[in-house]
Amino acid sequence: MTFFSRRLGLVAAAALLVPLGLAACSSDSDTASSSSSGPAANAPACPTTPVNVVVSVDQWGDIVSELGGKCADVKTIVASSSVDPHDYEPSPADGAAFTDAQMVVVNGADYDVWASKLAAASAPDAPVVNAAQVTGTADGANPHLWYSPTAVTKVADAVTEGLSKISPDAQAYFATQRSTFTDSLSEYNDLIAKIKAGASGKTFAATEGVFDYMAQAVRLVDKTPAGFAAAAANESDPSPADLAAFIKTLSDRQVDVLIYNTQTEGSTPEQIRAAAESAGVPVVEVTETVPPGQNSFESWQVDQLTSLAKALGVQS
Repeated sequence: MTFFSRRLGLVAAAALLVPLGLAACSSDSDTASSSSSGPAANAPACPTTPVNVVVSVDQWGDIVSELGGKCADVKTIVASSSVDPHDYEPSPADGAAFTDAQMVVVNGADYDVWASKLAAASAPDAPVVNAAQVTGTADGANPHLWYSPTAVTKVADAVTEGLSKISPDAQAYFATQRSTFTDSLSEYNDLIAKIKAGASGKTFAATEGVFDYMAQAVRLVDKTPAGFAAAAANESDPSPADLAAFIKTLSDRQVDVLIYNTQTEGSTPEQIRAAAESAGVPVVEVTETVPPGQNSFESWQVDQLTSLAKALGVQS
């Protein structure tokens, strides 16, 4: 297992030991989630029949649940931080969920190819909101689009438009939910503006490209050694020279902050973190997926942005 093989290892190993029928049941209970107990739980009552929406991953699932409120029955397929969305193998139960979908939301950019295939096969008439297509992101590019404030806005608009077309009787409801979602992003947007104003031009290095879109949004300069960054993007082990270059970058304090994905494993990220801490370079922890204990996309992002603002000295 390479350093960049993340959460999937234990899940894949467990799947080899479980009969197919049982695996299908456990996949449904372990990974899928519904809007009934999520971010939309306190939304107003729906004036009509809810729209059935299937979302590939929880980074977008929380957002779609907020936008749909009680007028959308949202099922997120991969809603567990222990599962790697890149390599997820859907169960028969997942396929059944797509069969009932009136709308599908996927990330795209090669992140969740399995979801697009299921949508085409099991829900060919359901409109698909593809975050990569909405934002003009090509296959093979950085797929972590939920870290782009622009992508969040564009996907939210596309989802609201799609829901309104499917359920015209709830158009006003969806417009209200979209406005509420905008309001809920106020602290998120304020932090982005504060970091951009106070730390624009400061530098960072990252153990992975998960946070890169947000770093670009607040105008930080990426000083991650190119060879290491390429290895991370390809989910392969960096060469000893690439690792040495990264450690030297930190030891020489050539960056203002280290962005550290806590959902990676192995000795390589641990060495990098140790080098940062030894040199006094602040470490900002981020995650690829919504971690346990977070109740919304906004709270997850605000916590990380607050840590970044403090590390960069723009917030006490």
